[in-house]
Parts: sequence; C-alpha cells; structure tokens
Amino acid sequence: MAVVEDIAKIIAAIQPRYAENAAEVRKALKKGIDKAVEKAKPKGIWEHKLVYDSPAEQLEPVYFWILDFMNDSGLEVEKLVDNFAASPGSGYFAELGARATKMQEEAMKVLGTVNTVIKSIINLIYDLKEFEIRLKFYDMAKSKDPEEREAGLLALKQIWIDKVDIQKGRGSINVLTHELMFATLRDAFMAAKSVEDVDKMDLNERVKRILKPRLAEFFQWKERSEAELRKRFEIEKSYLKSQVGALKLYSRWARPYLKAAEELMMKEKLKEPALVKAFNTLILELCLLGKEKLDVDKEVDAGNLPRNFRNKKWKRNYYSCVLVDFSFRGIPSRTPAGHYLFGGKAEVSFKAFALNDDELKLLEKELEKKDIEESLKLVETITEESLSQITKDVEHFLGKEEKKEKEKKEESKPSFLKLFKTEKKETEIEKDSYAESLIREVAERKAADTCFKIYDTYKKAHKMPSFTAPEWEYPPRWKVKE
Repeated sequence: MAVVEDIAKIIAAIQPRYAENAAEVRKALKKGIDKAVEKAKPKGIWEHKLVYDSPAEQLEPVYFWILDFMNDSGLEVEKLVDNFAASPGSGYFAELGARATKMQEEAMKVLGTVNTVIKSIINLIYDLKEFEIRLKFYDMAKSKDPEEREAGLLALKQIWIDKVDIQKGRGSINVLTHELMFATLRDAFMAAKSVEDVDKMDLNERVKRILKPRLAEFFQWKERSEAELRKRFEIEKSYLKSQVGALKLYSRWARPYLKAAEELMMKEKLKEPALVKAFNTLILELCLLGKEKLDVDKEVDAGNLPRNFRNKKWKRNYYSCVLVDFSFRGIPSRTPAGHYLFGGKAEVSFKAFALNDDELKLLEKELEKKDIEESLKLVETITEESLSQITKDVEHFLGKEEKKEKEKKEESKPSFLKLFKTEKKETEIEKDSYAESLIREVAERKAADTCFKIYDTYKKAHKMPSFTAPEWEYPPRWKVKE
C-alpha cells in the first residue's frame, strides 16, 4: 500500500494545478506519470493542520469523530492508506513477536503459490508472444499489398514444411528434394500461390503429382491452423487475465502476514526519531479521501454558475475532494481483557482539491498499480527490471482487450466527430474546457469550505480556539466577464 505522502503527490501529478512546482510537473509528465510523481510538491487549494497531544486519552476517538463527521457531511469516504510501526522495546511489539512464527509460516505458503502463479504468467506471456508472431504471418498473407501478402504466404509455407510436412519422414518435401533427386519440388512448392498454379508450371508429371496434394494439404492446414491459433490466443489471454487476478488475490492474502513479519525487523522504520528501541511507542499512518459530486443545477440556482449551465449534459462530473492524513504517535497500554489502547499525539492534516471523473479513475489506477508492483516485489528472486518487464507484457496483451471493448462501445454510437478523433495515452487527461474550468472553481470553493468545516467543527466540539471561515471576496470569472 502507498504511504501517506504518495497520495498527495499522485494527485499533484495527475492535476499539476495542485503542485507548487506546476511547470516542472507538467514537463516531467511528458516522460510518464511516475516521473511527475517524483517531482511533485503537492499543495491543496486549502490546507489545515491539527495537532492533538494527550497521552492519557485514546487516539481512536480522533479518527472516528472525523470519519463520522465526513460521512455526515455527505462525503463518500474511502480509506487509501493504513500503515503502522512499533518500536522493538514496546509491549505491543513483543505481543506481535509471539505470533510471528505462525504468520511467517502462513506467508511462506501463500508466497509459494504466488511464485507458481508468476511462473505461469511468464510462460503464458512467452506463449502469447509466439502466437502473436505467428498470427502476424496470417495477417500478412491476407494483406492487400502484393509484396506483403507474398512474404506472409512464404513464411507460412516455411513453417508448414518445418513443423508439419517434416513428420512424413522420407516422404517429406525436404527429404524428397535433397535425397531423392526431386530438385525442383521445394522451389515449386514455395512459388505456387494455389493448386491451380501447378498446371501452369514447367514441371514434369511426377513432380506435379506430388506437389498438388501437398499444396492442397497446406492451404487446408493454413485455414484450420489460423482458426485454431486465434482461438487458443484468446483462451490464453483470458487465462492470463485470470492468473493476474489470482496474483492480486494471493498477494492481498500474503500482505498482512508479510507486513507483520517485516515489522519485527524494524531496521528501516527505526530511522524515525519517534521510534526509540527501548521506548513503548507505536506509529500509525492513515489516509482518508472524501468526495462529493458537484450538483451543477443547484450551483446555478445559488448564482455560482451561469444560467445557461442549467440542464446541460456534461461529459465529466466534478467532485469536491478532501484528503485527510493522520499520523499517530501512540503509547500502547494493555487492558485486563488483553486488548491494547493507544494514547498519545495525533497530527491530522486536511487538504482540499477538486477532481473530475477521469482524474479520479487515474488516481485509482495508479494506487492499484502500486499495489501490483508491491505484490510482485514480495518475491525476492525476481529483479525489479524483470518485474517491470512482466508488467509491460501484461499491459501489452490485456490492454489490447480493454481497447477493443472501448472501440465496440464507441462503434455502437456512430458519430461524425469520431472520424477526427486521435488516440490518447492512458495517462493523458483531456484539459478542462472554459465551462469545465468554471465548474472546477466552484468545486474547489466547496472543497475548501468542507475542509474548513471539518477542521473548525472538530476544534469547537473539543473546546479548542478556532478562526473564521474562508471568504471568497472576489466574484467568479464569468461574472467579471458579464
């Protein structure tokens, strides 16, 4: 699972207006979204930070109060990050150590299955590459270009001679040509474009009698083998898809056990100053994303958008989004019942954004991609280079299927404009139109107001000092134009 900092960086890479270094991020985006994420310095349209330090009180109420308030405010809430780390000297760490052996055993069982699935995926990829090369020859043999058609037919004839005809032993074309003095047989076979062409060739009758049935057999093999190969290609693609799904599933099963085992080592996590070996300390990281769809008609009634926006159909919806990051530094204490309670310091940061459907889909895809990459990295025997290569190959074969499904949907809706559309990269999102930019601005204002409301209400509910809400003194751009 991604760390808390990654979420805001991915959002800034997807929509550079939420990055301090927007120009640098846009430039890096041309090299790929991963490069843009590395460069991004995220900033929300509105930000707040809350620090609550009380060793005597529990940390859970802080999280659940904010979660419940977000739900009550009409936000659709999703948990994106849930990580924890304990110092080796803590009682909580010792408790995990008692369960470690069982967890490691379970993890190794699942990892054995993961290894088997990865081997299966590699074999499937190699098979699919072979099929793809072979099918290319069949496509070439049907080409309208005479030279390309001839090249495809010759390639298929060579495959038939090497793989099918060779099984006839001394009766094969190769043996008849080289050992039994039928010198013109192989060349005639390669030159003939149909069975009828044999009669037009300057060959003796013996050669023609051998050549005609062989050509008839070849053309029959060509038709049947193509149909069979295409069917097997689709079956293996479906199997690859199921194996990738199985890999994700097994990796999810293995992850809790592996995380628990990793926490026992704690070498990397001990760089965190708050995690001192001898102390009884626990650090928790949580990240929530709340989103609310903007009702354009309602905003028109409120005077926030032009009147001609009413009852229009928009190709993309816009959402007011609030990203809440929790960083807990707790002191675990054991209850008589054997459970643990956590008191300590909570740092909660609130960031407001506005994202559209395309941007949210890309965010979900990037988080899923991180999950897959981390799942693959669980197997130490495979290097990062080979993992990235496997990912590229999987996307190559399964990506085509997704494109075909999209094309079928588009074909069912004929459009004159479709003739002029160009293909876009998956990471390339269409820029906002002028009308959409006005809708985004309203969504940003609502996100900022919601962000402040959560922060402000929490402080007031817990008798903390607060300050006034954000004021949008300047009028919207469309009102200035009018």
